Amino acid sequence: MSIDIKSWAKKFKDLTESDETIKAMAKYYTCSFLFDMESVKVIIEMHDGKVKNINTSPGGLDPYDFALRASEKTWREFARPIPKPMYHGIYAASFRRDLLIEGNHLILMQNIRNFVVQFELLRKSGVPV
Repeated sequence: MSIDIKSWAKKFKDLTESDETIKAMAKYYTCSFLFDMESVKVIIEMHDGKVKNINTSPGGLDPYDFALRASEKTWREFARPIPKPMYHGIYAASFRRDLLIEGNHLILMQNIRNFVVQFELLRKSGVPV
């Protein structure tokens, strides 16, 4: 069962901004990234640890720093409360599943600790596919 994209975006933003770990260590967490879930794409813009915007209908020229692209099946596995092996993190999925990490890897790595904490919030928010 998929979640309405606007409802998902609000829930993901609320979870991000209420997460104690992100609040404690994300002062300089500033980047934008694309989640490409095949039928759904979203660009999330972070600025100093806060969600600046979630673009739920990005166009082809809307900018982002890096992208995570995977099948709907992979995104649904990421969003399980306890993911199956090789769906527990982005690097495991990129080595053994169909996840592609594209774009500016330097910006991803500069923000990796906060990004991973935020990415794992998908286990609470679900995914809109």
